[in-house]
Amino acid sequence: MIEVRVLVLNILHAMRYFILSCLLLVLGTTVGRAQTYFPPAAPATWDTLSPARFGWCAPEIDSLYALLQRENTKAFILLKDGKIVLERYFDGHTASSNWYWASAGKSLTATLVGIAKANGSLQLTDSTSKYLGTGWTSATPAQEGAITVWHQLTMTSGLDDGAADLACTIDTCLQYLVPAGTRWSYHNAPYTLLDGVISGATGQTLNQYTNQRLKQPTGMDGLFLPSGFNNVYYSTARSMARFGWLIYNRGWWNGVAVLNDSAYFNQMVNTSQPHNLSYGYLWWLNGKASYKLPGSQLNIPGSMTPDAPADMVAAMGKNGQFINVVPSQGVVWIRMGDAPDNSLVPFLLQNRIWQYLNRLACGQSSHLAETEAQRFAIYPQPASGSFHIQVPAHWNEAFVEVSITDLQGKTVKQMKAAVHEAISIDGLLPGMYLVEIRQQALQAYQRLVVY
Repeated sequence: MIEVRVLVLNILHAMRYFILSCLLLVLGTTVGRAQTYFPPAAPATWDTLSPARFGWCAPEIDSLYALLQRENTKAFILLKDGKIVLERYFDGHTASSNWYWASAGKSLTATLVGIAKANGSLQLTDSTSKYLGTGWTSATPAQEGAITVWHQLTMTSGLDDGAADLACTIDTCLQYLVPAGTRWSYHNAPYTLLDGVISGATGQTLNQYTNQRLKQPTGMDGLFLPSGFNNVYYSTARSMARFGWLIYNRGWWNGVAVLNDSAYFNQMVNTSQPHNLSYGYLWWLNGKASYKLPGSQLNIPGSMTPDAPADMVAAMGKNGQFINVVPSQGVVWIRMGDAPDNSLVPFLLQNRIWQYLNRLACGQSSHLAETEAQRFAIYPQPASGSFHIQVPAHWNEAFVEVSITDLQGKTVKQMKAAVHEAISIDGLLPGMYLVEIRQQALQAYQRLVVY
């Protein structure tokens, strides 16, 4: 009898817990939706949050702004839950100034392709020739016909990225190298030709489609302008931030499904092919096991931006045009500006900004402090003539084996070095390299920029 009573009480308790859980779930969902903020169409009207609300210190914010100014930044905006927490303009740039997105516009194009797919205008499995006509490359009809919209989105067209001008979209510049889908390469021309795919599939010009499907529902401004073979997007900084907030909300804007295809969205911001784990549909992905850099076939171990959250996705363009979206933190930030140095790619600047962002909290250990002891550091960056290393805290401070590899995967220097001695890089050409250190069974990697 006692056992029956206990069983009944357990059932009642379980039912009560189940009902309470359901109520909390519904309540949490309702509150979450009610708190989602979208800035109104008027560009001057955008709610703000005080940095003090998050315990951010004014001196650390000033240090971030000083870094941005040193690195030739034009505009920087950081959103938290859609509201502006940090916004600063430099060098005469203002909230109404327009600036180019460079290759950060690739991610905007990927979103437009997704919108066209959601509206039934195209399929990712469609041959590119369906929209550009035959003969848009110098490949054979069979080789060309095998290239699809998906291959353009994933940078796996198989066309030769050894061309003298990677932006050239003329058929004679587009030579067959390997079967489509078997190799990732950062080749600008096949991406640019997605503009023609969008126009051919929708019957509208690129700007007409952007205006109707993207700018009108979100309040963005901006325009694609021709520049050589490229179409480059120009807009204000707040417009770039609006696009980042649209991506944070997975293609929804204030109840409107701008990109109404959740499957496509998931594919866009996740690994799209096996050759570069850190690349989706024209979006860069953090937190993956390895990544490739533009112009390289070398898989570099570790996260693309080690000081950023693992779930961060990024649009990145020449000279440091950035959109960073962090779903786990409700954070979106953008940076516009000139090249901070002569680096070929802006990865290092993006990580440097994250190091300063991680230091904003007053009196708290930063993400940087936690991770710096877990891997080794190279200084100075960039380097010329020689560099030094700092080994992870759990390594002994004796000798290490050092191997330096270029972006094509060729080992250009190997040596055994004392931990604190200067390591010569005389003879290395300017560019990006991967440095590997080993100590018995331990190994670590870091990027090195030589100028």
